[in-house]
Amino acid sequence: MKKISLRAEEMQASPIRKLIPFAVAARKKGINVFPLNIGQPDIPTPLPIREAIRNFDQEVLAYSPSQGEDFLVEAFSGYYRQNRIELAPEDIIVTTGGSEAIFFAFLSICDPGDEIIVFEPFYTNYNGMALETGVTLKAITTYAEDGFQLPSVETIEKAVSSKTRGILICNPNNPTGTVYSAKALEDLAFIAKKHNLYIIADEVYREFTYDGLHHTSILQIDGMDQHAILIDSISKRYSACGARIGVVASRNKAVMVACMKFAQARLSSPTVEQWGARAGMLMDPSYFTPILEEYQRRRDTVMAGLAKAPGVVCEVPTGAFYVIAKLPIKDADRFAQWMLTDFVYEGSTVLVAPAAGFYVTPGLGLNEIRISYVLEVAKLEKAMTTLAEAINQFKKVEEKESASEKAASANA
Repeated sequence: MKKISLRAEEMQASPIRKLIPFAVAARKKGINVFPLNIGQPDIPTPLPIREAIRNFDQEVLAYSPSQGEDFLVEAFSGYYRQNRIELAPEDIIVTTGGSEAIFFAFLSICDPGDEIIVFEPFYTNYNGMALETGVTLKAITTYAEDGFQLPSVETIEKAVSSKTRGILICNPNNPTGTVYSAKALEDLAFIAKKHNLYIIADEVYREFTYDGLHHTSILQIDGMDQHAILIDSISKRYSACGARIGVVASRNKAVMVACMKFAQARLSSPTVEQWGARAGMLMDPSYFTPILEEYQRRRDTVMAGLAKAPGVVCEVPTGAFYVIAKLPIKDADRFAQWMLTDFVYEGSTVLVAPAAGFYVTPGLGLNEIRISYVLEVAKLEKAMTTLAEAINQFKKVEEKESASEKAASANA
């Protein structure tokens, strides 16, 4: 039998999705599973989007232009203008989700072996995208004790090498929920201009900021026209993850010419969903007001639940809809699987994402999980009660095993 590729062997299994088969098995046993592992909102996709798709009447479902349909590119341009981000239609390419936008960015600015600086913990799929494109992720660790904020300019500059091509950020951040300030972005801009680097800014959670904070785009920072690459998506903004419509955008013409070549190689993004996405982009921004209030209630519910679990350490997230929680256990990966195979509380259990896969540095995140608060408040309250009970029981499992190991070692 022929071997599979080294690339395939080294590709990590998604910490977000790898436990789903265990969740399916638990549900077949009649156990209710609260899915806190994935950023799949339960808020209905807006009616204008659904109606636009339902009423799509193009007689031939044809390829769309590789850049994206004019009506959608122009709608994105108008949306960015509303958000004080100036992007002409020619600065925008519609992609098949935000994931493809990151692929295009990596492929356009990096050769195999080149480095992109990231701040860990980071969105785990960056790992897979880097492996597939031959990019090396050079991680700088951020810490819960500092609210997962970016480190100093001096610390970041130490990571810059002759192979560094850019810095990748997610703002607001997945998985930490951190919102980076304008000052933090100005510091990154200073580094980018000094070392002639790109800043790839994943801004798909732009609308999701809490406690009176506001999002600052990398394209709102002076002097970044030739250095900034924007990544965007409608998935979370309009609860339309399955539509697979994203954007890569830059005022750097060479970058956009390069991205267009890769866009042409994959032909086009989905045609019907582009029509639906346009309807979303044209909605009044007031749509987000109750949505944001709902997510802040959900965040507060999760934080209240974690506060009742002794030994859990986490900072209050100020954006997106995730939180990284450090647990008073040794092995979060095993814990997450154990909850689905060996634990049930009042007929329920919880599916979470072990956080080690959100790091590059070996050994980090082993006792951490990412929680996605995308369920309604009543379900989140039950989920957090269930999670707290699971933590307490698993601590006893680990303590018992540790005692047994010590006894066995003493008798050896």
